[in-house]
Amino acid sequence: MKAFLVWLAGALIIVATGIAVSARAPEPTQVLKPVSAFDEIADKQERSVALFNEAGKVILSPRCVNCHPAGDRPRQGDDSHLHQPLVIRGVDNFGAVGMRCTTCHGPANFDPGGVPGNPKWHLAPLEMAWFGKSLGEICTQIKDKERNGGMTLAELIPHMAEDDLVGWAWHPGVGRTPAPGTQKEFGALIKAWVDNGAACPAS
Repeated sequence: MKAFLVWLAGALIIVATGIAVSARAPEPTQVLKPVSAFDEIADKQERSVALFNEAGKVILSPRCVNCHPAGDRPRQGDDSHLHQPLVIRGVDNFGAVGMRCTTCHGPANFDPGGVPGNPKWHLAPLEMAWFGKSLGEICTQIKDKERNGGMTLAELIPHMAEDDLVGWAWHPGVGRTPAPGTQKEFGALIKAWVDNGAACPAS
């Protein structure tokens, strides 16, 4: 009987550990359709909207909206809960004095502690808040030079396709689901969206 109870306890520990690990394990990355998948859409504006909707799988993912919060606190996790510990953006989006983003976030992910990292870790400006907004609203923001840091549509392409902080979304470390597809695929969708007129979804 004693041996059975020891075995049962061990089995329960293994099951509980498995459940905990599976709860933390990210879901498989969602795929992005290639640009060629939209070639059959004859109307250029309709094709442009369809391309942006596909790119929107990345834009609306937690990896992006968490760093584009609507307030002064970043979000975190796949459920986009408020950042813990309590931190604020500060005047330059790099954190408050005495609690800068780099206080905890290093130049690379620290997986043993579950802390993401990048040399440029910071929040997007409040003018580029995406959290809680529709894809159509975000599209309008992205195109607005008054809010996007003065970037032209042509300058948006390398920002999306090559910027290494944007690229972190596909390499977020343990316990976080990567953004759909790859940064290269995302950049290609953004370029095709621009090339087809940069039309925005209605909502």
